Amino acid sequence: MRVGREPVVRTALKLLGDVGLEGLTLRAIAAALGVRAPTLYWRFRNKQDLIDEMATQVLADWAAEFGSASGPRSWSEVMRRLGLTLRAALLRHRDGARMVAGTRLRNPAIYGSMEAALEAFQAAGVAPTQAAMCLKTVNDYVVGFTIEQQAVLSPSGERNPGYELAARAAAVDPDLYPLTRAVGPVLFDDYDAAFEFGLNLIIAGFATVLAERIVGKTAEPL
Repeated sequence: MRVGREPVVRTALKLLGDVGLEGLTLRAIAAALGVRAPTLYWRFRNKQDLIDEMATQVLADWAAEFGSASGPRSWSEVMRRLGLTLRAALLRHRDGARMVAGTRLRNPAIYGSMEAALEAFQAAGVAPTQAAMCLKTVNDYVVGFTIEQQAVLSPSGERNPGYELAARAAAVDPDLYPLTRAVGPVLFDDYDAAFEFGLNLIIAGFATVLAERIVGKTAEPL
């Protein structure tokens, strides 16, 4: 019996929450669907092929959410919305950021969100090549930050034992490294605040750079 692409991908994403990226296998997905493992191999050559499809589905769902915002938006609002919504989409899935990083996207419709974002920059006088670098920087920041966060916290908020705040603080000599010991909780505690702080820094930095490069224009206030 053949199984459609989307049911397989949705089942794989659900199973991902139980077993993680390393534990995910085509055999386990087939069992969850009630079919034999060879049934899936006619559609997916190997595990990476499936992961590419899973990442594409996650980003397609995100792109639909990102593109649902109504009304014109400034480039800085687009960057902030991109950062916040993409991180939220990755956090919905165990190992979501690792799954998406470096995968090949299979659905060109995802680029509709990219086109809309580039248009917001173009309206402010920013060349598409510069705008693309801005967006890529935010994307890379989101993926990298979320990989680190998901290595520390489980989807349910449980902390990896190696990152218990008390244990990490105890490992830092307060006489040799007093400042490092003091900032430990900031690095591994409030991820939401840390993420937004970094995102705002990126946006503010681009506002300064773009103000210098756009002839006859002033960067939008943040």
